[in-house]
Amino acid sequence: MKRRQFLKAAVYGFVGTAACRLSHAQTGPATLMVHSASKGRIVPKTFTGLSYELAQLTEPKFFSASHKDMIALFRSLSPHGLLRLGGNTSEFCWFQAEPSTPAPKLRVPPGDVQQNWMPHRLFAIQPNAIDALAGFLQTTGWSAIYGLNFGNSTPERAAAEAAYVYKTLGPRLQFFQIGNEPDFYRDANNGTRPSGWGFDDYVREWVAYADAISAQVPAARFGGPDTGASSDWVTRFGQQIAPRLGKRLVALSGHYYAEGPPNNPKVTTARLLAGDPTVTSSTREIVAVADAYQLSYHMTEGNSCYRGGKPGMSNAFASSLWAGDCLLQLASLGCGGVNLHGGDSRFVSASLGDHNPGLETAGGRKVAAPNGFYSPIASEQDQHAAARPVFYGMLLAQQFAGATMVASELQCSDNVTAYAGQQGSRFLVALFNKSDTGAVTISLRAETVVRNAEVWWLRGPALDAIDGVTLGGSSVEDNGHWLPRAERLPVSKSSVEVRLPPASGALVFLD
Repeated sequence: MKRRQFLKAAVYGFVGTAACRLSHAQTGPATLMVHSASKGRIVPKTFTGLSYELAQLTEPKFFSASHKDMIALFRSLSPHGLLRLGGNTSEFCWFQAEPSTPAPKLRVPPGDVQQNWMPHRLFAIQPNAIDALAGFLQTTGWSAIYGLNFGNSTPERAAAEAAYVYKTLGPRLQFFQIGNEPDFYRDANNGTRPSGWGFDDYVREWVAYADAISAQVPAARFGGPDTGASSDWVTRFGQQIAPRLGKRLVALSGHYYAEGPPNNPKVTTARLLAGDPTVTSSTREIVAVADAYQLSYHMTEGNSCYRGGKPGMSNAFASSLWAGDCLLQLASLGCGGVNLHGGDSRFVSASLGDHNPGLETAGGRKVAAPNGFYSPIASEQDQHAAARPVFYGMLLAQQFAGATMVASELQCSDNVTAYAGQQGSRFLVALFNKSDTGAVTISLRAETVVRNAEVWWLRGPALDAIDGVTLGGSSVEDNGHWLPRAERLPVSKSSVEVRLPPASGALVFLD
């Protein structure tokens, strides 16, 4: 299955999800029926998360209790989020436990290294970075997934690092991952393993690492395989590894980038927002395997466009609509967590072998963070952290944390999606009009009596606008301050009409 297809959440026929496409002949409001009796899964409170390159830890002050603006934005996004540390650079990071600890031997792939998309340099992570990370997690209320080097390391090195991380992070550590996108290892632009290397080789090597770590840390928990594109690797991993590891394996994981690369002319905002229902079966198969072995399923890395994102799309209001829609699609399909990738563009750039594909689409314009277009939080060196448009879509989806997804049925025919959840006696309904050519009016109805309705609007000046995005009429300030304002909606016989302007979203609260 191609990368842009992997785990792209379907928009049809699942609890909590409804979609339609506008017919120009359609008249009158569309109808959205919330079926409160048809319940799905509870969205975990840790559902909304962020992903960073592990090499970010080479700057210990980044994830530390002293990084006040970053802490404020993490807490604004979620009080119980999940930080994943991994990425391509994790295959080149090594734990320097003591000043005398020698660096590992760097594997050099065959062929033209300039055409390879891996870092090809080592990053030393020292104990004080792990200590600082513990303080950051404690201050934000977040927990972590920690990625261990599988590309240029040994089981013994991984075990020593895992032991220190486990001791230092304590209950803030959710689980370890071993390796990043192993299904790409044999590709020429990766070169982490020989061309004939495959899944069986991966399982054999992975188990050796996991066993070595467990020998040092008997309570260590694992997730995997953290693939880049191969959904069959995820299901096979669950079926083969879960019986061998038992309770040591707690999660299945994979990545999802909706589009890419950014310099492909076929990658457009229209295609990003159009949606793709072709992988419903793949997602359901993964969730079914996870359920069979009492595991969770996490989309541990992804974003709107791989290789750093596309300017004018990944860093623009279009990404707000995409992110809110994507996260809630995955929640409705049974995904237990989503981590969108980003970070300081120096480390994003390093993860791409210092290639700059996004710049090819910038038309000669000077741009900031040339390899971090997709980052939810702008966090460049010596600059204050700031929320980018994609952050707002995540923030909307975050409101479903702790809610139970319920079925919804949308009768119309536009590029509009809807999701419903229940928190106590209150219902949440998220609506996304991803068309920029026409408004749509939706009549919301529930199976219970509705007496009060309010709405937060998700708005931006245009799909390609990189500034001026708001949720609930308010922007997120650099200090994390965000004060949403709800607008009252009239209720008539338990029915509520919502007029969605072109290219907009809404979060409706029904009481």
